[in-house]
Amino acid sequence: MVKEKSKVVELTAEEKKANAAAYTGELVKKAHEAVLKFEGYTQQKVDTIVAAMALAASENSLVLAHEAVNETGRGVVEDKDTKNHFASESVYHAIKNDKTVGVIDEDKVAGSVEIASPLGVLAGIVPTTNPTSTTIFKSLLTAKTRNAIVFAFHPQAQKCSSHAAEIVYKAALEAGAPENFIQWVEIPSLDNTSALIQNTGIATILATGGPGMVNAALKSGNPSLGVGAGNGAIYIDATANIERAVDDLLLSKRFDNGMICATENSAVIDASIYDVFVEKLQVHGAYMVPKTDYKKIEDYVFVKREDGYGVTGPVAGRSGQWIAEQAGVTVPEDKDVLLFELDKKNIGEALSSEKLSPLLSLYKSETRDEGIQIVRALLSYQGAGHNAAIQIGAMDDPFVKEFGERVEASRILVNQPDSIGGVGDIYTDAMRPSLTLGTGSWGKNSLSHNLSTYDLLNIKTVAKRRNRPQWVRLPKEIYYEKNSISYLQELPHVHKAFIVADPGMVKFGFVDKILEQLAVRPVQVETSIYGSVHPDPTLSEAIAIARQMKAFEPDTVICLGGGSALDAGKIGRLIYEYDARGEADLNDDASLKELFQELAQKFIDIRKRIIKFYHPHKAQMVAIPTTSGTGSEVTPFAVITDDETHVKYPLADYQLTPQVAIVDPEFVMTVPRRTVAWSGIDALSHALESYVSVMSSDYTKPISLQAIKLIFENLTESYNYNPSTPTKEGQKARENMHNAATLAGMAFANAFLGINHSLAHKTGGEFGLPHGLAIAIAMPHVIKFNAVTGNVKRTPFPRYETYRAQADYAEISRFMGFATKGDSDEAAVENLISEIKKLTDSIEIDITLSGNGVKEDHLERELDKLADLVYDDQCTPANPRQPRISEIKQLLIDQL
Repeated sequence: MVKEKSKVVELTAEEKKANAAAYTGELVKKAHEAVLKFEGYTQQKVDTIVAAMALAASENSLVLAHEAVNETGRGVVEDKDTKNHFASESVYHAIKNDKTVGVIDEDKVAGSVEIASPLGVLAGIVPTTNPTSTTIFKSLLTAKTRNAIVFAFHPQAQKCSSHAAEIVYKAALEAGAPENFIQWVEIPSLDNTSALIQNTGIATILATGGPGMVNAALKSGNPSLGVGAGNGAIYIDATANIERAVDDLLLSKRFDNGMICATENSAVIDASIYDVFVEKLQVHGAYMVPKTDYKKIEDYVFVKREDGYGVTGPVAGRSGQWIAEQAGVTVPEDKDVLLFELDKKNIGEALSSEKLSPLLSLYKSETRDEGIQIVRALLSYQGAGHNAAIQIGAMDDPFVKEFGERVEASRILVNQPDSIGGVGDIYTDAMRPSLTLGTGSWGKNSLSHNLSTYDLLNIKTVAKRRNRPQWVRLPKEIYYEKNSISYLQELPHVHKAFIVADPGMVKFGFVDKILEQLAVRPVQVETSIYGSVHPDPTLSEAIAIARQMKAFEPDTVICLGGGSALDAGKIGRLIYEYDARGEADLNDDASLKELFQELAQKFIDIRKRIIKFYHPHKAQMVAIPTTSGTGSEVTPFAVITDDETHVKYPLADYQLTPQVAIVDPEFVMTVPRRTVAWSGIDALSHALESYVSVMSSDYTKPISLQAIKLIFENLTESYNYNPSTPTKEGQKARENMHNAATLAGMAFANAFLGINHSLAHKTGGEFGLPHGLAIAIAMPHVIKFNAVTGNVKRTPFPRYETYRAQADYAEISRFMGFATKGDSDEAAVENLISEIKKLTDSIEIDITLSGNGVKEDHLERELDKLADLVYDDQCTPANPRQPRISEIKQLLIDQL
């Protein structure tokens, strides 16, 4: 018997709409129930939920970045990671103290009371350009305001967007949020999205996406907080710092391949600097497209629409190389931003439109007034109300206000990269961090500011670039010179001293020296000793230290030894303090592991980290180094190894800085030669990396230089010193190296480090290499990687105005006498690398992975994992050159 094939019943358009209305209606119904449950929540409960969501998003930032690029084929993984961190870390920092529950303000004189209530159910439209970061951002705002949200994700980003929503939703539930306050359409379709935004139960639509979707939201019959096209233009004034303006412009255009709507689409350049500005753009990696190729690019990139030209679907977020190749245009391999010289009379042509890619139009302006007119014309054509920018010499120049008053834009950005500046927080405190940028009445929007938790107003903001106050933080007291350990006789408030040391400190009598000094005190001091710290201490060891501390209840912790003992003592004391506060349970290994994972979270700005370290109050800490390398005695850093994965995690917080450091050279006179070599190179890396860091300053650089000088002059002599036949010169060399290590620690405690340490942390853990050895192997490759010019992706940091790593390394080389003023910076850097090679040779260090037992197949097998770990290391954000993951892989391979 032949079985008939079942027929597929094709639904009519009306049936599809009915099904979509029923499906989304059920989602909205559940969301309303969640809003009702949210009503009884206190501000504290809401804030706990939001913090949990932010932390979960931050923890999964890089994973989501990979997923977004893999699914959409658009953008840059590293930049999507930055956006995800921005959406969690920066946004959380901005909103965490907002009052959003109950009475939020009261003026007894005026007799007014302001009470916050949720809007209700939100419809969240998420674009393919920012699929995960926008989801995180809107979810945090939803929870903070006790609303509920139903998302409609872009079909090309459904998986990564829904994963981002799932991550923050799960964290919120675990923190006590009501079920179904975050939901999303499982099967994306135009019918489902239309039904959602037209549902009468929707309070407000958060519409972020293409013009078609935004217009549909505005016409839905429901209130809509949408955004307009971003065709932002920047005016380069004749007085501008040209180097910085070029760097800022290219940094912005390269960021996530130009997908952020605030990215500059056109640059209007004063005629007096036009030629030199355009030349520098090309020197730094931009490419001037021949006019004969304009039509090819236009035809591929743009499509004619009612309001002008729009970017075709495949183009947004693609690289300049990819776009050119698809259009049949050849571009040199080292070029990525495509330049087009256009006539200001033809604004409205395709290439003057919003580009969402690394394409940039150039216009020449004869006067400031004409510059404003060109910017106004570009905004009027396509981008009204969004953003405009200016690069100018003096930010208090009256022309800045004139420019701001005359252009019709909600954001006027001064001296900063627009793509990152426009979203707020990173380069300015004048605007709230946000991924939904209102365009006001000019762009037919109901808000003119960066969407956040506050009310709706047309606010025009002039945002000036800012450098946040920096700091120098060190131990309250630092004692040095021979026999400075005698200060233990005078240290106040010591009744019960807990000593952390390694077995060598116990075996060779160094712990006894501590006990001798304490014994001299007029009042007897009780002591307890943990004397078995291993090299590369693990979390379980730090927990064991904390448990012994709890049993003893010390008022003073004395950490004695190399970096391992100091770091183990720091973290053990931290856990002990957390237990005393009730923030941790020393009897619960699982909760302690969870606490550690939270404390080890990567951050971009130490002041804005999601997890805060509590101030210790039970015990003061004294650090006495017995090796000359880590500088841990004066730093807020501690490195601990995960017992299960063997990955090293650097913790960083100023609560980890000891109150007292005793740098007594008597403790390093018998250090083994191999330890002298490795720790000395570690100290050199601290000094070098802190000098070129984006956070270096006039306060830290002199300290770095003095440390470098002492190390080059004394490391070889210190290495060759034989304590069995002591010499005055050898002893002095060891003393100088001890001081150098502490000085280097003082510098990097305040300027931070870079990828030399990121690489070493991960190769050391994976291949079992001592830290100093891993540092030495990576050092020349990192210097070569950083010391480049031209097309450089620099790490965003306001004080770091132009990329200067090569010049910084050259300054070090000239300071040391390795180069003269007449030598080029490139030659000076080469000489520095050569002198470092001589130094490592003199102390018998093989600076290759293969020479130290690492097999090529082992490296290849773990390459992808290691590259992600290096990128995610806490030391990476202060490196002057922001490494791409592909570049990290090459750096790892080059070390072999």
